[in-house]
Amino acid sequence: MNIMLKPSSGRGQTFESLSPGLQDAIRRIPPHEKNIPPAIRATKPAADFTDPAVFEREKARIFRKFPVVMGPSARMPEPGSVMAHDGYGVPVVLTRDRAGVVRAFLNACTHKGAELTTECAAHKTSTLSCPFHAWTFSLDGRLIGVPRQETLLDFDKDSRPLVSLPCKEIGGLIWAILDPKAPADFSSVENALADDFDSLGLPTAYAYGYRRFSLKANWKGVMEPFLEGYHVQRLHAKSIGPQGANMFADVVGVTDRVGRNLRQTSGRINFTPDLLAERDINIRNYIVHAFNLFPSTVVITSPYYTSVMSFMPTAVDRTEVDYHMLVESPPDNPKAEDLFARSFAIIQDVFGNEDFAGSETCQVGLASGAIADVIYTGMEVNIPRFYEGVDSALEG
Repeated sequence: MNIMLKPSSGRGQTFESLSPGLQDAIRRIPPHEKNIPPAIRATKPAADFTDPAVFEREKARIFRKFPVVMGPSARMPEPGSVMAHDGYGVPVVLTRDRAGVVRAFLNACTHKGAELTTECAAHKTSTLSCPFHAWTFSLDGRLIGVPRQETLLDFDKDSRPLVSLPCKEIGGLIWAILDPKAPADFSSVENALADDFDSLGLPTAYAYGYRRFSLKANWKGVMEPFLEGYHVQRLHAKSIGPQGANMFADVVGVTDRVGRNLRQTSGRINFTPDLLAERDINIRNYIVHAFNLFPSTVVITSPYYTSVMSFMPTAVDRTEVDYHMLVESPPDNPKAEDLFARSFAIIQDVFGNEDFAGSETCQVGLASGAIADVIYTGMEVNIPRFYEGVDSALEG
């Protein structure tokens, strides 16, 4: 299902265009005055954010075994697209072959291991050629050219293809498993989530903006703000938080667990249940959908764009963040370009200078040994739910 989100028309996305799961979640949002957050008892050891041994276990049992998001499909929409990706600490090259199939390989020539490309922006090419000795590979990973092959005794090019990683496009996102020997199991992100993302227009979206952030923080601490609304009217008090800005209510949204993933559906401050009777309103003006995709990607809807962020750990206290701003189509008028440009600037400021900066300050405090554990309130109830999935994966 293709959704038209045209800022020039002012219509946006209707309630009826959403997937059944998203519609059901919206119907379950109570009026703000009846939305009473629970009182909970939940903590997490501070060492889980600072202990290198914990990080190594997470890397081995989660980030090398489960599918991770490499980016939205919109980053490389055309056949012949190639892109290097090093965010998770593993050198990967992504290709979209002539048939339009996205593939992932270890970014290492099978001659001496040289990286085939270091360009992290998608670019068009018909082959991958090693800059060292010009061994050349097709976009489906086959070795097709070896200079002076006659000097190799009994050599068969078919014996040296690129090392393939399990890879699949689901719901407008490119997923890969970073262990080439791991089973190609993508069941945790198919079905319901794909239906949701299809209805939100991700598979046909246009990548308007991209930025990478390098943070001095544990990946879980970077994820936590996107699991709760407790911080919004406090950390963002001078930006998106004030109620007068017609933004976010100080309540807990409706949460659904979809496999290891969490889907949060929240009404903005201007939402009332009777709005669902209005057929032509842009539902995104009143509703925020926030998906926490296991292990470390967030998808958040805004009135005329969608944010996709992947939190990619490289050390216990280092995280790379890829931020993508997706829109329905390239801006085709000055009004649309101005809206998108301002939105992209604002979201970088809010996430970068508030959410991400806050995670870095927490990392400093946790590393100081000031507290033995982190405590969570009922306004943060989704954080313990997220850690249930993390702990299950670590134990499994």
